Amino acid sequence: MHGEGILVSGTGSSAGGSTGNADSTSAIPGGGGAPGRPAAPGGTSAHANARRGPVVAALMLGMALAALDGTIVSTAVPQIVGDLGGFAVFSWLFSGYLLAVTVTLPVYGKLSDTFGRKPVLIAGIVLFLIGSLLCACAWNMGSLIAFRVVQGLGGGAIQGTVQTIAADLYPLKERPKIQAKLSTVWAVSAVAGPAVGGLLAAYADWRWIFLINLPVGATALWLIVRHLHEPSRAKTAAASRPRIDWAGALAVFACGGLLLFALVQGGVAWPWLSAPSLALFGASALLAAATVVIERRAAEPIIPGWVWRRRTIAAVNLALGALGLLMVAPTVFLPTYAQAVLGLGPIAAGFVMSVMTLSWPVSAALSQHAYNRIGFRLTAIIGIACSTVILLAFPLLPFPGAAWQPALIMLLLGAALGLFQLPLIVGVQSTVGYAERGTTTASVLFCRQVGQSVGAALFGAVANATLASRLAAAPDGIRDGLPGDLDSVSHALADPGSLTAEAADYLRRAVDTAVDHVYIGAAIAAVLALLALVFVAPRRFPVITEETPAD
Repeated sequence: MHGEGILVSGTGSSAGGSTGNADSTSAIPGGGGAPGRPAAPGGTSAHANARRGPVVAALMLGMALAALDGTIVSTAVPQIVGDLGGFAVFSWLFSGYLLAVTVTLPVYGKLSDTFGRKPVLIAGIVLFLIGSLLCACAWNMGSLIAFRVVQGLGGGAIQGTVQTIAADLYPLKERPKIQAKLSTVWAVSAVAGPAVGGLLAAYADWRWIFLINLPVGATALWLIVRHLHEPSRAKTAAASRPRIDWAGALAVFACGGLLLFALVQGGVAWPWLSAPSLALFGASALLAAATVVIERRAAEPIIPGWVWRRRTIAAVNLALGALGLLMVAPTVFLPTYAQAVLGLGPIAAGFVMSVMTLSWPVSAALSQHAYNRIGFRLTAIIGIACSTVILLAFPLLPFPGAAWQPALIMLLLGAALGLFQLPLIVGVQSTVGYAERGTTTASVLFCRQVGQSVGAALFGAVANATLASRLAAAPDGIRDGLPGDLDSVSHALADPGSLTAEAADYLRRAVDTAVDHVYIGAAIAAVLALLALVFVAPRRFPVITEETPAD
């Protein structure tokens, strides 16, 4: 199998004006340069790096659109609800976006392998910007949710294709550089997003949180159009016209959408064991079976069977699905713990969580020194094993404790997860050629997104069950002063005057116990990731490269 190179032109020059040497074509494992010829190791020269600069900047700007989205919108929710109403359904501002991103990832991955990365990324950015403009013009909560789904349809193309192009641009030894840059974008967004969203909501208008996407996205779009040049598909594609598996795409979209809808609404809009939940999960199972049948018969399936037949890809899919599961603990429940148990304000609570994003990219950037020596699999095993121990340390924190204690745990967790995630992404992308990299990358991201959705539902049920148990077991002397339902707990703790000192302390201990149970569940998810790497992943990743494999 041979790959294709991605050509990047500098300002004032064109792809056709290159000298034809490796400096004008980035080296990628498994191919590059002229079709059928391995990329020259010299493709990593300073001249090539300079030519890649505008494309890398575009990738970082594109990733910033997706990374900033959730954090910047969440800060402005009170202003949005105050203006548009719809408090009962505002959570779909996030759920609708997440659903659209998740179910479209496999589709965009296959399309990028079939038609090239550039048209898919351009279409994704344009769709995201159209959705942003429509969000800024929303007239009620229903329209805003619908336009957020449009944003998500573009966000799915951005997330998957940016990661794929990053792997195309850089050879194996240099991939940690671009991955560290993309990780830094997520880290900066986690810190800057809430601040920017709060400032715009307080001193301008919440609609500006969507309008600021326009100049950022337009700049990324211009850089991609001008500087990213892919080889003609006719040079490497078969003579026959590519066939699109529209039936498979529709089946994946319907199955994923129904499953995520069931997970988001279960335990919130209706009980888990109620008729709506059982009907949705049953319909999801039937659609999943139909999807398998359709994909087996398709000539060019959206989710090819080799994604799960190859041990390396299957193991990474399972491991990163478990990562999505465990990430719910620090991202969703830690801010609640910091505010309800430690008594911190929203900004300080956000900082306790965000320290994880400081150590993560640093650890990811340094992980190459480990996996170049001991391999991708063993490096990731060390990272997830350390993560398990760190997650289990959280329930051992004293009550109520000091803010630096959970912050230190999050700092260590970020370092461990950086050592876990990046080697798996770099490793799995290096086991496939250009023609399969988009599908492979999308499958990995899809599994992580599904893991997050499952984790939110599962750990939400764990936390609710723990709180309900504690409320039911409250001493008779304070039971009358406690909230009557689970939704009232956070409101009661935010208004100390509504509770006696004993009742407030009891509720804080109940929240502390609930979050402890969530972190134990996250540790179990880490163990599942560890088992996938130990028993499913091959000892050495079958890397496609013209150089000595790192694993």
